[in-house]
Amino acid sequence: MNASTHFKILITQSLLYATLVFAQPGTIPAGGGASTTIRPDSIQNGNVYGFYMGSDAQAIAGGNLLGKIFIPGNPLMWDPVPVQVLCSGKVALTTYAAPDGGFRISGVNVNGALSVEGDAKRQMETHFEGCIVAASLTGYTSDNITLTNRNFRDAPEIGTLTLHRTENANATALSSSSENTAPKAIKAFEKARADWQTQNLDHVKDNLHLAVSIDPTFAEAWYQLGKQEQLNNPDLAREDYNKALAIDPHFVRPYAQLMTIDSQQGNWKNALADGGHALTLDPHGSAVIWYAYAEGILKAYAAGALPAAKLQLAQTSANNALTLDPQHDLPAEQLLALILTQEKKYDLALDHLSKCLAYSLKGSGADQIKQQISQVEQLKAAQPK
Repeated sequence: MNASTHFKILITQSLLYATLVFAQPGTIPAGGGASTTIRPDSIQNGNVYGFYMGSDAQAIAGGNLLGKIFIPGNPLMWDPVPVQVLCSGKVALTTYAAPDGGFRISGVNVNGALSVEGDAKRQMETHFEGCIVAASLTGYTSDNITLTNRNFRDAPEIGTLTLHRTENANATALSSSSENTAPKAIKAFEKARADWQTQNLDHVKDNLHLAVSIDPTFAEAWYQLGKQEQLNNPDLAREDYNKALAIDPHFVRPYAQLMTIDSQQGNWKNALADGGHALTLDPHGSAVIWYAYAEGILKAYAAGALPAAKLQLAQTSANNALTLDPQHDLPAEQLLALILTQEKKYDLALDHLSKCLAYSLKGSGADQIKQQISQVEQLKAAQPK
């Protein structure tokens, strides 16, 4: 078996691995540190904000920064809201606000910083002083907070980020259809959310079913119902997401979930179509959508359905995913290396794979990267001189 055939097999294996990682709803970054496998989307549901607020201020100063987001009108919050630390205009860290609005920025495992927890204060000051904190929610604009030396010394509570709905936004992460939802349906939705937060999962779907039976135009409830169905019944989940989109065509969140299903089922045609719709609505996109779009293009190319020229679009998409995911919660850099290999840009591919190996946990993922490095080196050596 020659090196090229070997690497095609590894591409298939890597895409399968990446799909599995991409499809895991429980792999979510907590406080900007390493990914932690927890209950689906339950960012800080243990009320981390409340825990730290109850701690001695000097004990948390420097190592953790605390804040909240606020959205006027009390929209139906369920999914975590990304909060980004932007340094020199680039995303340096992403954390998430819980449904109650609280978020935490941790200095542990800051990219390129010291890895010892005791050095958290030093990491925060070195990497984040002068940086800007802002929430990122499609269809909304966020206030900014600039981090100062005082925050790291003795004022870890940085304040509240207020998000304002953008008028005439083409896309929104929160469905506007909820504004006219029947009160009884909202009550059932809120009961489902409360059950989910307390891990009383047996009743979550029942209450979401009740919500959509009371008001069939409740797009947010259809979307959350799809997420509950997705693990065991992805086809039913797809129906739920499509119902949400039929009700509110500007509601962008269902597209990311549809692309997850597309990826799981190996349906690159749907992945590209769903990704195209999502990026037409919201050209900024998200790490998840850009990643799945790049993966879909690579799969289509591998199937002979797209020309090699389309790999440049895949490369751009993977780079966008990597930019929006500085903590590498998705294997976007590994995917980028696979794309570059198909373009015969072996040195660049090896550079990215080496970076992947540097931050990957030991185990099968790291072993796979080592195999890919070996195969790319063989392909490079086999090039005509």
